[in-house]
Amino acid sequence: MSEFVLGVDLDGVCADYTSGFRDVAACEWSVEAASLTTEVSWDFAEWGLDRTAFLDLHRTGVLEHRMFREMPALPDCSDALWRLSDAGIWIRVITHRLVTNWGHATIVSDTVEWLDRCRIPYRDLCFLGRKVEVQADAYIEDAPHNIEALRSGGNTVIVFDQPYNRHLDGHRAHDWTEAEEIVAGLVESSGGTYAGQLPGLDAGADRLDRHKRR
Repeated sequence: MSEFVLGVDLDGVCADYTSGFRDVAACEWSVEAASLTTEVSWDFAEWGLDRTAFLDLHRTGVLEHRMFREMPALPDCSDALWRLSDAGIWIRVITHRLVTNWGHATIVSDTVEWLDRCRIPYRDLCFLGRKVEVQADAYIEDAPHNIEALRSGGNTVIVFDQPYNRHLDGHRAHDWTEAEEIVAGLVESSGGTYAGQLPGLDAGADRLDRHKRR
């Protein structure tokens, strides 16, 4: 059997976009971050933003605050993805981050730096909005429009739980522990074998640091 390809989104799946964006908004508006709710809809209307205002603030966050370089990773994301990768799953990162004109060099370089710093394993890195054009055996995604588009094409999508996608049914992961379990089940149901941690490989995303200290 060929390798199982897992398409993995970044913002809202691996990266805590809401937390990073809230810090940007708090700084720009001179308010406490805690005053901004994290129970948000897709364009953060709860913060008083419409689509245009959201995109303007997003651009400021990306290009001036370097949000894509600084935002935190979601808990257990790195370790879970390393375990999946070690088990033979092909990690294909698919992200639609190039929505900001004239900032592509910053966005790409900050994304790669963030992936390295947060120890996110991947074999492919794809920047595009039409995710249906990228082949994978299953996808982990948070954006409702992407989930619906992928499913309409017959693709298997795991919904990574966020406030703005809770109206969608199907596979749902509330955290990376659940995501890892669902992916393992999908591999086995497709006729493959999920081996878990392969013998001879150290567990954990900090393996390189531990090797350096020896």
